[in-house]
Order: sequence, then C-alpha cells, then structure tokens
Amino acid sequence: MNKPATIFEEGQVLLINKPLQWTSFDAVRKIRNLIRIKKVGHAGTLDPLATGLLIICTGKFTKKINEYMAREKEYTGTFTLGATTPTYDLESVPENPKPVDHITTEDIIAATKNFIGEIMQVPPAHSAIKVDGKRVYELARQGKEVKLEPRKLFIKEFEITAIEMPVVHFRVVCSTGTYIRSLTNDFGAALGCGAYLSSLCRTRIGEFLLSDAMTIDAFEEKIKLLLQK
Repeated sequence: MNKPATIFEEGQVLLINKPLQWTSFDAVRKIRNLIRIKKVGHAGTLDPLATGLLIICTGKFTKKINEYMAREKEYTGTFTLGATTPTYDLESVPENPKPVDHITTEDIIAATKNFIGEIMQVPPAHSAIKVDGKRVYELARQGKEVKLEPRKLFIKEFEITAIEMPVVHFRVVCSTGTYIRSLTNDFGAALGCGAYLSSLCRTRIGEFLLSDAMTIDAFEEKIKLLLQK
C-alpha cells in the first residue's frame, strides 16, 4: 500500500470546496481515485449548482459521517423573484412570470420572519429522497407525482444581505435536512410573486468553515507531493 493510502485508511476529515456543476459524489469519486482507497464518503449532499463546504471522510473516519451530517449548517446565496422553476433552482427553466415592481425592501425583510424558528418544510420533488426505494427526482423526471410529507426543521437565522431586484442575497443558518431550494420556493409564495434559487454556497458545517477548505486541484497537488516523499 502506498503512503497516501496508509494515511487515509487510518482516517482523515477533508474539507473540500465543491466546484460548480460537480455532484457531491463526483468529488468523492475524484478523491477516492487520488488516494486509492475505497472507503470514502461525504457528510451532506450539495446540489450540482451549489458550491462550498463538503466534508469528506476517509477510512476509519467514515464512521463519523452521520455525526457531521447532524450539525448546524450555514449558507449564503441568491434567489430571484418573479418566477418559479420545477426544481426550485436553475436546473430547470423559469416559468410562471409575475411582476415584482410593487415589492419593497420592507416586504422582503418582513417575509423572512415567517421562516425563522421551527417550521414545517416539504422537500423538493426533484431531490435525492427515496420513496419505495427510488429517488424522487427519478420519479419526477418520469412525470410521476410523488407526495412528500412536510418535515420539521429549525431556521436559526435568515438574513437578507443585499437586494438588487429581482435578485435577493441572503444568509441562512439552519438545522440539518433543510432544503434551501424549498425555503426559496416557499419564500416566493409568501411574497406572492414566486422565487427560485439562483446561487448557493455552503459556508459552514458545525465548527468546520469553508475558509479552511481546499479546492479539488489543491488536494490533487497535495497528494502528488506526498507521493514524491
């Protein structure tokens, strides 16, 4: 077994800044190939159109994945008012356009109050949740309607950080299991104009910060240096 494999079999927690358009599993697969061990997993999915902090555990530390997944999360991003999409983000085309000229800064800030604290949230139909052993996004793509039950979760902070109509910048601190796409869709419904998620970045999981994460390219360089030693 080579030196990197030995280190990672013993267990490492890697903080990775997931690139745009990569699935979380793309990142896991890339790292698995680089360190040449099979036991690699991530602690919390990020959608392909989201960037930011992905915790990847290797070797013996894969036992810690559920522990890390349960921790509080922080996100920043933007949602765009005045339309909705079937996926609640830009994976699908905006539809149902509505005017937003009448919506004020005060309206937007006031609407956040409805989503702070304990709330019930229905996950998106286009999500990786399984129903009868099948991912609901697969069923949604086949045109099958799936009824998902609301889930109880906790939004600790929901801050509007900038408004450039129709784009609204936000920061959210929330419990595990929160779908920011669903939060955006519900927020648009509360304002009566619709909204979809137009960008998303995960900045924190528990005590782990995006500022401490490395890019996939930087990790690849690190492995090359280890192999040279």
